[in-house]
Amino acid sequence: MTAFPETTLQAAAGSPFDLDDTAAYVAWRTHKLAAYPQAVDELRVAVAHGGELSGAELGKAHRALQRANFFIYHLPEPGGDKPLVRQLGRRFGLERLDNNLCADDDGISSLRVVERRREGEYIPYTNKRLNWHTDGYYNRPDEQIRAVILHCVQPAATGGESALLDHEIAYILLRDADPELVRALMAPDAMRIPPNVQDGRVIRPAQGGPVFSVDSGGHLHMRYSARARNIDWKGNSTTHAAAEFLLNLFQQDSPYIFRHQLKSGEGILGNNVLHCRTSFEDDPAGSQTRLLYRARYFDRVVDMRNQ
Repeated sequence: MTAFPETTLQAAAGSPFDLDDTAAYVAWRTHKLAAYPQAVDELRVAVAHGGELSGAELGKAHRALQRANFFIYHLPEPGGDKPLVRQLGRRFGLERLDNNLCADDDGISSLRVVERRREGEYIPYTNKRLNWHTDGYYNRPDEQIRAVILHCVQPAATGGESALLDHEIAYILLRDADPELVRALMAPDAMRIPPNVQDGRVIRPAQGGPVFSVDSGGHLHMRYSARARNIDWKGNSTTHAAAEFLLNLFQQDSPYIFRHQLKSGEGILGNNVLHCRTSFEDDPAGSQTRLLYRARYFDRVVDMRNQ
């Protein structure tokens, strides 16, 4: 078994993600569930001065991150620009941007409905429903997306609500149901993404890997997509049962899933949690056209309060 750079497929001894250490898992699970927010408002952070968060604002943001792996910020002014997004990221130790196929020249993607796409149809650039996933699930093992900022410049006229689920909660629910489901999803060949081929040219090769892994700092990472036509699951019954379990979880009215429709000047910053988005409609007259900036990072959020 080959370890991914900055990633291990087997958790270290004493880790709550070690399937053979029940005591460590139970202690971590108890704390996680006791601290988990009851409502999305507990994850909201009002920021008074753009990317210059005060000590109190940083503290509230990091408490939300510790509880649910993301927070929702609200700026005093609507709109916002890309330098602001970069500034916010740096306040949380985020530097290394994923300059992917759909990103702009500065590495940040402008998410809006477009008629022509550079390479085929990418769902984030349409107004269609976006199914559950983590960002960059098709990336190479050494380019996994650890953190994401999604900043709303202008919302759609109607629709476009986001739903979010901490991937650590998904892990808990799977492990409580049957630890073998987690073991199957930690296999190095659990989930394969077919190649992206356009006009006979390979834009992105096939990419396999685990769903759950543990990074070099001991943090749980998840790569996942519910888009059935994009995924080749490992051909055994346990892996398919785990994939089915996740699909059923997303279809439930779970108290662990938070829903929020971003307004202008709001954004989500977090450790690449599971998320989806409803369909939306722009104003046909063009007076209200949805525009979001998305920054994907190879870094995980770092607590910068003492640095």
